[in-house]
Amino acid sequence: NTAVGFNSLLSNLTGQNVAVGSCALYTNTTAADNVAVGFSAMRLTTTGADNVAVGTQTLCTNTIGCRNVAIGHQALNGNTTGGQNTAVGSSSLNVNTTGDCNTAVGKGSLDANTTGTRNIAVGGEALGANTTASFNNALGYKALCSNTTGASNIAIGTCSMRINTTGANNTAVGDKALCSNTTGISNTAVG
Repeated sequence: NTAVGFNSLLSNLTGQNVAVGSCALYTNTTAADNVAVGFSAMRLTTTGADNVAVGTQTLCTNTIGCRNVAIGHQALNGNTTGGQNTAVGSSSLNVNTTGDCNTAVGKGSLDANTTGTRNIAVGGEALGANTTASFNNALGYKALCSNTTGASNIAIGTCSMRINTTGANNTAVGDKALCSNTTGISNTAVG
């Protein structure tokens, strides 16, 4: 183990962890193979293993979630048991609690996601309002940014499907494609 910082790895009982920063891996007991760098990074982790957290309060409330990667201020901050998530960017997947297998790259991407699974958001605020919806793909700044519960959507392009909230099974390719759709289902727009 390597611990650098006030109260880092304070409760640790096992090996192969790296904690750098005040209160990093603070409550860790038996979890192994974790890397936590930053103030309160992985602070509440007890048994969650194979995680990487870089940044202030990254994976802060994670308890047993495994195989997560969080890079950026408060990335995956609210995660408790969700696993196999990747969050890169300030506040990406910020309030995710139990959602699994999500990828968020960009400031505020998948920021409101709590239990949604298998979502991919690449771009600032992409899928930012998503809470429980699953199987969405958003590529581009603010793509699907208002989506809350609409599932199985594909939005590629800046602001594509920007105001969609509950619409499902839609495909939008192009700058602002399907930008007025809110609840429509099974639509395709290219261009």
